[in-house]
Formats: sequence, C-alpha cells, structure tokens
Amino acid sequence: MPRALVLCSNDDGIHAPHLEGLATRIEKFADVIVVAPERQRSAASHAITLHKPLRLQQVRAGRYSLSGTPVDCVYLGVLKLCARTPAVVVSGVNDGYNLGSDVFYSGTVAAAVEGALRGAAGIAVSLAPRATEVEHALDFAALVVRAALADPTPAGTVLNVNMPGGGSDRYQWTTLGRREYADDVLERKDPHGRPYYWVGGGPAGHEDVEGTDCVAVARGWNSITPMHLDLTDRARIAQPPWALEGFHVMVGSPP
Repeated sequence: MPRALVLCSNDDGIHAPHLEGLATRIEKFADVIVVAPERQRSAASHAITLHKPLRLQQVRAGRYSLSGTPVDCVYLGVLKLCARTPAVVVSGVNDGYNLGSDVFYSGTVAAAVEGALRGAAGIAVSLAPRATEVEHALDFAALVVRAALADPTPAGTVLNVNMPGGGSDRYQWTTLGRREYADDVLERKDPHGRPYYWVGGGPAGHEDVEGTDCVAVARGWNSITPMHLDLTDRARIAQPPWALEGFHVMVGSPP
C-alpha cells in the first residue's frame, strides 16, 4: 500500500529554515513534495496570480520554488506536480503566530485553505517569533500531521496550529480568539517629496477569553483550532433581519 502524500508549502519562502525541518520529519511516515514561494510572501492572504506567468524551479528532488503566492504554490502543486491528490497540505512552519483574525490575512493559513479547497485536509502551522525550542515545536507539528493522516482528517478541514517558542508538552483544542493590534498608517516622504505609506502596527495584546488560541499560547500551550470553509451565517438565513419594500422574500428551496 503506497504511503500517503503530503504537499508542503509556506509564505516565508523556499529557504525558510522551519519549512525543511518539518518536511524532513514528515518524510519519515509519508511521501512529501515541497512547493514554496521563491521569496517572502507573508500576509499575501488568498491571493492568486492570474495575469502574469509563473516560473517554477526545481531546487532538488521533491523541492520546488515558484514565483508566486502561497496559494499559487498549492494550486500548481496539486494540479501539476502531484501524481495523486495529497491527503494533507501542510503550510509552515511560519515564523510568528497566526491567531484569531490573523487567519484572514495570513499567507500561511491561505495555503492550507487552498489545500482544503483542492480536496485535501489543510494544516497551517505557526511558531512564536524568536523561538528557542524550535526542534521541540517541529516534533509537535509532525505529530499533528501524522495524527491527521491516521485519523484521517476529512478533506475540506483546516487545522490552524500555533506553538509557543519555549517548548511545551501541553496542547489545547481552541476557538479563534481576538488579537489586538496597534493599527496605524505612517505617512513619509520620498526624496522627491512625494508621500508614501506604511500600513499596520504590531500586536498589542488579546481578549482574555477562555478556550481561545490567544489565551492558550499566552499560557505557553500549543493550540489547535479546527476550521471549516463554510462562512455562511445560517441563523440569519433562518430568521432574516429585514423585509425589503416591494420585494417578496422566498423561504426554502424552489419547487
């Protein structure tokens, strides 16, 4: 019986040290193909390249770099490089947390989501910045992937994994929390006197809600947040909040 196939990617680029560290561990129990951006593509979210060509380069056997986004890497990897649909698409290990609303901006999470859209289970893995116990974190991440293959985790599922930098033997299944940022737009002038802007500010804390990913990592625990791709607000469909004058609201399926 052939081993499961795992596609690995990230948003920190093909040369990010944690990418190869995790892929090597996964190779002990699964076949692995790595397709990652040729350069840093953090916060790319679910961007996909439609209006210019992509260049693929084989770095070595089973390792490829692509001149595109993390989603491009998974899209091309699944449809062009993989002989069969991967059982799991693993994205990371990202250098820095992806907690709470970060998942909407993160290229790391987007690559895992693209894997789920392509018929695999997606696992996004992120590690605290300036981590001191990297090897311990990589071991934990590999165990999560192995468990997802053994379960097996259903296609279309996304697991968002965040790991503390000091190492921990504890983990918690969590919900997405709410991370707070010092949002800012800095205006500066270039040498010609024209304005340019830097957007975004650093993290400024989180809401202290029990059971969330933010609280788990603040306690020094590993966090696993299961997510799905259905964003539909079903309660609002069941009880529409308003009526539009001159129009008829239809309930249920058409005859």
